[in-house]
Amino acid sequence: MTPRLARFVAQELAAPVRTEIRAVSEAVRERLGGIAVLFYGSALRTGDLDGVLDFYVLTEQANGSLLRRTGMRWLWPDVSFHEVVVGGQMLRAKVATMPLATFEQATRGSFVDTTIWTRFVQPSALLSVRDALVERRVKRAVADAAITAASFAGVLGPERGPARDYWLALFRETYRAEMRVEPPGREQQILVYDPARYDALLPIAWEAGGIAFADDGAALAPFIAFAPYQALAEAWLLRVRLGKALNIARLIKATFTFEGAARYGLWKVRRHTGVDVALTPWRERHPVLAAPGVLWRVMRTQSS
Repeated sequence: MTPRLARFVAQELAAPVRTEIRAVSEAVRERLGGIAVLFYGSALRTGDLDGVLDFYVLTEQANGSLLRRTGMRWLWPDVSFHEVVVGGQMLRAKVATMPLATFEQATRGSFVDTTIWTRFVQPSALLSVRDALVERRVKRAVADAAITAASFAGVLGPERGPARDYWLALFRETYRAEMRVEPPGREQQILVYDPARYDALLPIAWEAGGIAFADDGAALAPFIAFAPYQALAEAWLLRVRLGKALNIARLIKATFTFEGAARYGLWKVRRHTGVDVALTPWRERHPVLAAPGVLWRVMRTQSS
């Protein structure tokens, strides 16, 4: 990691965040035994408290039952939904949890997974850390996410073009590899709020990753030698071949292990339809089995 990238990452991770969001962060950290908490998503930019706040809680090791710990080795992260009362207001959070060591490997591109480094090449804020060593590790991991993403962008993007074109190519192809159903042009929405950030980050990340490039002020052109270019291209093809299966497996796992799934689902139903469906103990325990009945209740209410 170069000093330029280190400064870029440190400045972003220190982004100001509302005190209410920090309170939710501390609550979920305590509940999940986290040693670091990252905050990301649209609320980082807007400060909006009405929707769901998005956090990554990094832990010392995988927690929970033997089955859950075994699953965490391959199908991370665990996902849970939390409600926290702050100043008399109910705030909601969707939290992904994974061991810090796994997070570090994922940001380096050591796994077939693309979701972690794609997520954390985008803005995030570091809200709490256990100690200085954990802080250094998290900052290094976020920098590695930028290097990994920029390296693949150099292969997936044009031979020469503005930074925007490399990022658009990267996000478009990662959506395809991850089997994400996104509307056309979704990748452009990532850049639209702060295009200057991505313009600045690409050459900094290329430099940190050892990729030479030309920059005439209007366009960039990476110079990647044949061997590393071929290695990156083959690594990407492997992710394309296996990425869909990996994410299907994660979706199946989440269906049965998403803690608070019923509360999250009923809140979404109420938010989007105006129909208030009661959270019964049975629905809490069996969200998948309860889903058809909830759908019927919503349809009946809206048609009456």
